[in-house]
Amino acid sequence: MTRFAFIFPGQGSQQVGMGAELARTYPTASDVFQEADAFLGRALSQLCFEGPVSDLKETENTQLAILTCSVATLRVLKEFSIIPGAVAGHSLGEYSALVAAGVLDFLDALRLVNARASLMAEAGETQQGTMAAILGMEIEQLQQLCDGTEGIVNIANYNCPGQLVISGEVDAVNQVVELAKAEIGARRCRLLPVSGAFHSPLMAPAQQKFGSALNSVTMQPPKVDVAMNVTGEFVTDVENIRHLLFQQITQPVQWEKILHTVAQTGITHFVEAGPGKVLSGLVKRTLPESRVMNVEDVETLSLVADEMGG
Repeated sequence: MTRFAFIFPGQGSQQVGMGAELARTYPTASDVFQEADAFLGRALSQLCFEGPVSDLKETENTQLAILTCSVATLRVLKEFSIIPGAVAGHSLGEYSALVAAGVLDFLDALRLVNARASLMAEAGETQQGTMAAILGMEIEQLQQLCDGTEGIVNIANYNCPGQLVISGEVDAVNQVVELAKAEIGARRCRLLPVSGAFHSPLMAPAQQKFGSALNSVTMQPPKVDVAMNVTGEFVTDVENIRHLLFQQITQPVQWEKILHTVAQTGITHFVEAGPGKVLSGLVKRTLPESRVMNVEDVETLSLVADEMGG
């Protein structure tokens, strides 16, 4: 039987209409959105299904919306008896992965992400920062540029071969982008539409305040392998998981390493559960021999169910 991994998207994969078809078709998915609405005391489901996009892209809304959509997708996959051998999520997506692994229940994940999103947005307002994608540059080259630049700037996402993301103070990020273009010839560099310098030291105020929220929830040992962002490795100890979630706010996402960690277990198939196909593209560039599919609506769910034997 084919073993496969579930991977869960992070901020940036949101789109108006996400989860709507699954919620209309499967009561299991609809229940997840209703749980979120009741817990938050507002119509998150309406924001996911109808927008407006200007509200959906706000950090405080985006993170909750993607988590809820991903867990709704997860519940439907489970209904089809599609059970993963490993899970991982990119940045915010790590919380969806921990729900999939049984470490967090959905309401505790909502509680944590609600706090995380608010604190990160607040930190972004008080300490102005930005992020930029850098394509076609070696890690060592980009690290040298960051190290040689005045101000705070660091590699924030190791996404796949040739795709890195930097994060930090606006002037420092802009300087690295210009140097990458002019001196080393990065194929493409672009600033990202984000509200703060995520996965950088500028998020330290959010990190410190987030600690109390993390300590307030109960976590269970993972029922399936879960690879964590900060280390790129599988982690089983609950208190280590809690600590890594704390660190994740200011530390880089080791996504490329995560994919290799999962592949080393013999897994060759990946299912991206949630809106968009961002992670599917990263898998294809990192593990070109692997099979990757995404589930975000009824049609893609049917394709995965047919292939995975659910």
